[in-house]
Amino acid sequence: MAKLARWVLAAAVVAAATGCAPGGAPADGNITLNVWGWRTEDVAAYNKIFERYEKNHPGVNVEYRAFKNTEYNTILLTGLAGDAGPDLAQLRAYGELQPSIASGGLLALDGQIEALKSFPSSTLDGVRSKDDGKVYGVPFAIQTMHVIYNKKLFAAHAIAPPATWQDMTAGADTLQSAGVTPFAVTVRDDWMLPIEHEIFGAGRYGGPDFRERLLRGNAKFTDPDYVASIELYAGTTKYWQPKFSGVGYDDAKALFASGKAAMFPGGVWELAEFRRAVPDIEMGIFNVPPPPDAKVNKTLTPGFVDGSFGVSSRTPRQAQALELARWMASAEFGQAFSDELTQISAVPGTTPTDPLLKQAFEGFRANPGPYLMYGDFGYGTPSGAELLRAGLADVLLGRKSAADVASGLQRGVEQWFRPRG
Repeated sequence: MAKLARWVLAAAVVAAATGCAPGGAPADGNITLNVWGWRTEDVAAYNKIFERYEKNHPGVNVEYRAFKNTEYNTILLTGLAGDAGPDLAQLRAYGELQPSIASGGLLALDGQIEALKSFPSSTLDGVRSKDDGKVYGVPFAIQTMHVIYNKKLFAAHAIAPPATWQDMTAGADTLQSAGVTPFAVTVRDDWMLPIEHEIFGAGRYGGPDFRERLLRGNAKFTDPDYVASIELYAGTTKYWQPKFSGVGYDDAKALFASGKAAMFPGGVWELAEFRRAVPDIEMGIFNVPPPPDAKVNKTLTPGFVDGSFGVSSRTPRQAQALELARWMASAEFGQAFSDELTQISAVPGTTPTDPLLKQAFEGFRANPGPYLMYGDFGYGTPSGAELLRAGLADVLLGRKSAADVASGLQRGVEQWFRPRG
């Protein structure tokens, strides 16, 4: 019944969202291309970006329509199933993309967009079908994960961005002794837990090298180094805010934005949100240095493909939609996307102008780390992300050991994951 209710709601939302004349042609004869997405906070920025396209394509209007993030997946599937859906749509990546492909509502872009040939294969992996290997979207962003810190608090307590794990913990001790919460972290919104674990633990378990061994079947999540990475992450709780078990994502962000916490482990996407909340905030970013017994001797920057823009297979304006998608694969769009949205564009040839974005981009390019649970282990049922979310919450709340969680994760993904051999 709950699933049926979600589909009924989605159908109602789709009907309400499609208010243009039949065929998408307003009375003045222009063509309107509807682009759907989940970023309600970015509507003004997207409309500004699309003004550039409209200027060079007379007679074409591009409208970005955003829906509530938590409802978007269902709304999109409903829209793609009929003729009242979008012309182009913002798509999730990796495993979360597969239902949209399976619906038959997306056009494969292989051979349709020449510029996609210049995208790295690792980037296109986030927008491929697991079944036919085809590409179904133009990647729009690379998200990287860091520790975001308050520069004023660091300066006030004579703390520098850490070069070693010992530097980081010593700085946290200094802050805590002065009555400042070192890390604002969420537990209640458990989707953040694998991100936090990746930020603190990637160097301990081995990052890209461990990922490659996992994919080839030469390693398991029960290996001692991966178990140790969970224990390491859980060990940082002594530097978290009091009563962290009840703290949600927005609560943790508010603690950091208000200056009550000095650091926030999260994604580069949070930079723009913090600046909107506190325009004069002074932030820096760093990546966690290799911890004791780390399997890598360099500081990793974990990252992933955030999503893409795909073309509806059912739009009657497919030629115009494809032309817009081609522009989305261009450096012009990529640079505008990065500048207007404070994001790292996935389009080759674009460079962030924002200093923190540039630092994040260069770190990822030099020493990238994986986000295992969203990428390689986000496809099956149960997904690695679902398993690790629940497992890490159990560890943090003292209900399970790291070894138990790793065992459950391994058993769960073995139900569907097949190594490359």
